[in-house]
Amino acid sequence: MTVRYETRGPVALVTMNRPRYRNAQNSAMTYALDDAFTRAVNDSDVAVIVLAGAGDHFSAGHDIGTPERDADTEFPRRAVPWWDHTDKAGADRRFAREMEVYLGMCRRWREMPKPSIAMVQGACVAGGLMLAWVCDLIVAAEDAFFADPVLRMGIPGVEYFAHPWTLGARMAREVLFTGDRFGARRAYEVGMVNRVVPREELETETFALAGRIAQMPPFGLALAKRAINLCEDQMGMRSGMDSVFGLHHLAHAHNAETSDDPLAGMDAAAMKKAAR
Repeated sequence: MTVRYETRGPVALVTMNRPRYRNAQNSAMTYALDDAFTRAVNDSDVAVIVLAGAGDHFSAGHDIGTPERDADTEFPRRAVPWWDHTDKAGADRRFAREMEVYLGMCRRWREMPKPSIAMVQGACVAGGLMLAWVCDLIVAAEDAFFADPVLRMGIPGVEYFAHPWTLGARMAREVLFTGDRFGARRAYEVGMVNRVVPREELETETFALAGRIAQMPPFGLALAKRAINLCEDQMGMRSGMDSVFGLHHLAHAHNAETSDDPLAGMDAAAMKKAAR
């Protein structure tokens, strides 16, 4: 079971469950997350959704190398009206898949009408950032660390390019230009994280916050969430993401032409080594 689902009163807890691989996101996990979020949205007794990661880490990002990597497997497409990628080649193949599972799914989850909170411990890297960023609030343990190191692949950031809006332009540049990790306290200082708490208090504090939010009128919460999302989009977030998604795929195509590898030879092991 790649994702666990449970309810605690008015709060749904959605837990990524691949701790052996630091909750790396394959397509099976992505669609299981979508199932869980849909279940929570459709349950009138659920007011708030908490997203968590089993084990020591929230998520190390996209699955680019585990034995369960399933990039060649077809799944029922839900996020965008685009064709299946598995029988395509070249840029068509990668663009179709990433429109669906990465950019499309994250936008779909950002627009859920119920508030969501990311409960983050340990690694929150690359695709892990995307999952945390689609949530309305982030509560981080003191041991949490964040990074988008994909510039090491020659790629200008992950597919859901929310960096300038969640980090501010200067911090976004530093994070992308260096690929370095930054801790929970720094994330709080730049406004990316709402609260930083001791690891042993992470769940208690997150559910206390969720409980307070759950007391608010549900339709009012949905409208407030939509209002903020609309304002972010009017500040260029959606159109900016569309533009950068094109640059992202230009980088993949460049890598494929110059190195026969759209990731520029940076597999999971190489990325981990470079981060040290």
